[in-house]
Amino acid sequence: MAVSVRSQVSHPLDPLGPEEIAAAGKIVREQRGLTDSARIVSITLHEPSKDVVQSFKPGDPIDREAFIVVLDKAERATYEAVVSITAGEVRSWKHVPDVQPPIIFDEFLACESVVKQHPDFQEAMRKRGITDLDLVMVEPWSAGYYGDESERGQRLLRALVWVRPDPEGNGYAHPVDNVVVVFDLNANQVVRVEDYGVIPVPKTPGEYRPEAIGPLRTDLKPLEIHQAQGPSFVIDGHEVRWQRWRFRVGFTAREGLVLHTVGYEDKGRVRPILYRASLSEMVVPYGDPSPTQWRKNAFDAGEYNIGALANSLELGCDCLGEIRYFDAVLSDTDGNPVVIKNAICLHEEDYGILWKHYDFRLETAEVRRSRRLVISWIATVGNYEYGFFWYFYQDGTIQHEVKLTGLVSTAALPPGQKSPYGQLLSPDGLYGPIHQHFFNYRLDFDVDGPVNAVYEVHSAPEPLGPDNPHGNAFRSHAVLLEREGDGHRVVDPLSARYWKIVNHNSLNKVGEPVAYRLMPHGNVLPMAHPTASVMQRAGFMTKHVWVTPYRPEEKYAAGDYPNQHPGGAGLPAWTAQNRPIVDTDVVVWYTLGSHHVVRLEDWPVMPVQYVGFLLQPFGFFDANPALDVPPQHLVNPNGHGSHCGT
Repeated sequence: MAVSVRSQVSHPLDPLGPEEIAAAGKIVREQRGLTDSARIVSITLHEPSKDVVQSFKPGDPIDREAFIVVLDKAERATYEAVVSITAGEVRSWKHVPDVQPPIIFDEFLACESVVKQHPDFQEAMRKRGITDLDLVMVEPWSAGYYGDESERGQRLLRALVWVRPDPEGNGYAHPVDNVVVVFDLNANQVVRVEDYGVIPVPKTPGEYRPEAIGPLRTDLKPLEIHQAQGPSFVIDGHEVRWQRWRFRVGFTAREGLVLHTVGYEDKGRVRPILYRASLSEMVVPYGDPSPTQWRKNAFDAGEYNIGALANSLELGCDCLGEIRYFDAVLSDTDGNPVVIKNAICLHEEDYGILWKHYDFRLETAEVRRSRRLVISWIATVGNYEYGFFWYFYQDGTIQHEVKLTGLVSTAALPPGQKSPYGQLLSPDGLYGPIHQHFFNYRLDFDVDGPVNAVYEVHSAPEPLGPDNPHGNAFRSHAVLLEREGDGHRVVDPLSARYWKIVNHNSLNKVGEPVAYRLMPHGNVLPMAHPTASVMQRAGFMTKHVWVTPYRPEEKYAAGDYPNQHPGGAGLPAWTAQNRPIVDTDVVVWYTLGSHHVVRLEDWPVMPVQYVGFLLQPFGFFDANPALDVPPQHLVNPNGHGSHCGT
């Protein structure tokens, strides 16, 4: 059942469309004889090789392939398939033993329904005075791995419980603590209900919608953005062009937004910088040892397919300005297409001063306004929201920022008690446990081409002596990372540490290799003990920077299937080979950590917290690439104009 794709796609990296998803699902079901017990976990573009992509010319034939993960619940088995949509055939079919693929949304819904019907769960609710089970929220958390042989082979969830005060109320203000439901997803049944003793359910409301707040501020004037001539960017299919930048937009269920073939036009040619950039993995370890909290360490990408949890964004709310959207096309468990409308937002925004100088002798000033291009998406994972924002600047800088908001995952304490592992949020025992968020980014660099190397750079004072007689000298030191064992690095803000990705074969005007540098912002390391389970399963978070030689199969920092995995997979296993990383196609993996000591101000909904990093040109250009940004003429609402620059 070959599908004509030439009219549907214009580039080998275009994400799969609805017709392609449907075709791929049908092909694998029919040709592999899948029964009703088989569930499609994900259908994604099987990306062609770099050679195919980089040699592609418009009009060339495109062989469209899909990568499919299948879970057969009756067999308790996981399979991977590569399907050619163009040829209408399954090209590969592989059983992957002893793994659990990500939890799928259907399983969430089934878990809650079955749990509420279980007599042990109903008894636990009655003991706490809860009789209306329609108000109860059974929230499935991943079970992790803790060496319990009785759990081997089972596809488990560890469900926690909250209860709404009414059908529209905020259930997270009312945790039903000390109740844990262990649930087998393959058998679709409760394994056991763990009850560690009654803690009264906090009653203080935690509402945040306008009707519950009372009078709202009345002195806020409208802030409107008008671009009468439209935005400055151009979209051609899934390619974006803006202010000399060019890149392609992709999206997967596991990673969310993917940026492909990022380059910057300089002196008449587009110079490559990144071949592919994406969220590789994330994990949220909690620091409370209590019965309901100690196993909370969700891998939101590898265990939950965070891209499948993307929001449909609305104009004027999540984004502001002259906006264009991209849809995300995913699959349901039968292999049918599911379209998340407006999943990705693209717009421009003013960002203050780009550059300025006032010559006080001539009394002249040159100033340019900075404008940045924003491409973003937001996911809701249960209680939390994560906004992922990529910013492109006119001076060649790329910034990534994660915006954390939503509701903290709450717990309850006995009356009159406090916990050293969290913040009391109401007098009747509601509290927010301490936790951390770690995000790992896979940055496949192609700085002026695929042959790159990485230096760690730090600054230090010169020792007193003939070269530093006055004690004022300090300088930067660059150390080449030669093998993977050298590439396990941590941030050091006191030495101004950063990492420089260079191309030794491409020199700038002063004869130095062109480069981009990775500049860390705030960061942390994990607080869990080295022997803790989460430290084995999320070994990537023990270092901020990892460097590997490019391998297309090495995509996820914690391995392909972290769900219930004992650990050691992904970056720790790959880099143990200690492969050379000089003057080759390198991938830099950056781990970004956020440390969340909950505040009263984080309740009932958390103001946005920010973490991120910068990718800056470092000798990549021969001068400031934003010199040609023109002055702007600004017209104020009162009709008076001002001119920026000469």
